[in-house]
Amino acid sequence: MFTNKHVVIAMIVAPVLAVLAWFGVGQIGAEKPQVAVQGQSYPLVEQSNCRYASGACDLENEDFKLRITMADSVSGPELVLTATHALDGVVMSVGQATEEAAPSPMRALDGQGLSWRLALGQSPSAQERIRMVANASGSSYFADASTTFLQPEGD
Repeated sequence: MFTNKHVVIAMIVAPVLAVLAWFGVGQIGAEKPQVAVQGQSYPLVEQSNCRYASGACDLENEDFKLRITMADSVSGPELVLTATHALDGVVMSVGQATEEAAPSPMRALDGQGLSWRLALGQSPSAQERIRMVANASGSSYFADASTTFLQPEGD
């Protein structure tokens, strides 16, 4: 079989053609990213580090990215949100998946709107969810994320 030069050339060329076809279809048929329209709402996708005890949860929509972590303060645990774009405001709630928890506004830590904090009464349990809406440049970005990333290792 490998003595036939046509078979050997086909085995070399076929994977190259497959990869080129994959890139070509992606360039021709893929949806092109668009600029956020003022007044519209966009979902943020929960990344894989939100599903295990990583200590951080990344939420993304193309180049708009948010990261949620937890910090301890004198008053108790706080959720810390860092953004890649300046935010005008953020409201967040932490509660059971089946309940409608009232959202609380986060407070900005810097004058640029890139870092935000929300004081919590206690650390969230693994069954609770984080629901949030962030406003930036007239657009709203919303997310519903697991709190598994906040749980201690081994729980």
